Amino acid sequence: MRELSGSDEFKNGLIRDSDFSGAEFRSVDLSNIKIYDAWLFNAEIMGRVDGLKINGVDVEPLIEAELDRRYPERTKLRPTDVKGLLTAYETIDEMWASTIERARRLPAVKLHERVNGEYSFVETLRHLVYATDAWLTRMVLREPNAYHEWGVPPDLPPDAPPDRGPELDPVLKVRKERNARVREWLEQARDADLETEVSPPDSVGHPQVTTPVMRCFRVVMREEWWHNLYANRDLTVLEEG
Repeated sequence: MRELSGSDEFKNGLIRDSDFSGAEFRSVDLSNIKIYDAWLFNAEIMGRVDGLKINGVDVEPLIEAELDRRYPERTKLRPTDVKGLLTAYETIDEMWASTIERARRLPAVKLHERVNGEYSFVETLRHLVYATDAWLTRMVLREPNAYHEWGVPPDLPPDAPPDRGPELDPVLKVRKERNARVREWLEQARDADLETEVSPPDSVGHPQVTTPVMRCFRVVMREEWWHNLYANRDLTVLEEG
């Protein structure tokens, strides 16, 4: 598999007559790219797709409709009100319960094993703790320095040391405590509260934006679903051993 540097085959924004077969792109921004006269055989793309056209066809609606068909729970993770958010958290619990049950069938050491350079299973849950702290504990609950020490930020570097962090159950306990506090806030919230614009309570960490409360929740809902999908994908590899 070819590894590409940021300048490989790249001059003045134009890549021409190049062979990228077998290449792998990770954590790259492909916004506004144009690809013409290309061969795209047996390719796999995983990520957020918005406004992609292939041969003149807008494929995003097709992809979203097919994902909703395959995974009906997705439709519950796009709430518009407080009641919908509470239902979304029930959906998240159900979604992860079966995934965690599946993971427990493996030896504990396997839950710290990375597949193709992605988070291990435990690191995936630690990343979701980070996402909750970044977008909800910090932005919505208004707590500065909200990050738990076990939280794993995005973009695991290629040279990251092996996962020798906490075990599954302690991480699940932290995650349960975080989500319980968010639910407690929701149970007291009104729909109008979701439209409130919030800003970071400190100057350290991510995000550094002013945004509606509902967007903060939607970011976390999206993270929850995608990382559950990734976790199950990698569990299949670990099970096949």
